[in-house]
Amino acid sequence: MATATVNLWQMYKGLKYNFLFNNDINCIHILLNLYDLEEEITNICPKYMCIKNVKKRVKNLLRYREDKELVANKISYLIHEDVDRLELCIYLEGYKYGYYNNKWVNILEEKTLEYYSIDEIFERRLLFHYDFSYDNIDIVKKEIELEIEDLERKNKNIENLVISFCEEIIKEKINNLNKYIDRQLKMDFGSSSSIREEGIRFSEEDLDKIYRAIVKDLFKSIFKIYKDASWFGVNDKVVKRYSI
Repeated sequence: MATATVNLWQMYKGLKYNFLFNNDINCIHILLNLYDLEEEITNICPKYMCIKNVKKRVKNLLRYREDKELVANKISYLIHEDVDRLELCIYLEGYKYGYYNNKWVNILEEKTLEYYSIDEIFERRLLFHYDFSYDNIDIVKKEIELEIEDLERKNKNIENLVISFCEEIIKEKINNLNKYIDRQLKMDFGSSSSIREEGIRFSEEDLDKIYRAIVKDLFKSIFKIYKDASWFGVNDKVVKRYSI
């Protein structure tokens, strides 16, 4: 039995690696089946907000440049598929953490029955996913987040995954950013009436700053997604207990 458990864990790890680092889409479908997500869980809906946050961060970092919009758009184009894969993978991991966490599911179920009857829960598709108007429920959500934050401080699993993913997949694209940016000629109607190239090539130091900013912002966004997905998973499991 122990060997079977280890082999299954290795299978999960291999599938996740191939999906993230080799862009093997088939692996995510296999993962969904292995997690029983396609049969038991229906509210898997990541919002793919990370790339928008990264783009906003880059624009802010380059606010002094005339071509900041161009550069931010190009970076978004270069890495958005990679970032979306990472976001989906982290969302699934967070959701699974909440959905199969019986301790928090039991606690939330007990709190839910203070506000809803069994019949009302049966009729609901969403529970407290986005509703934080109840103090007791908000406390539960914050306690789950504190537990996740404590675990991350101890093992740094999410941070290490983001760092290794960026190192292997994203860093080279950022380092080669100068090759991807189209330069535009702009007429300067000053005293010399010259034509100049708009935008300045990035130095290695500039590229490193951009890359480090992306990694930092990506971890921040990814970690929030993990916590939100965990909360959704806990809520969905409570609803699932009262569905046919």
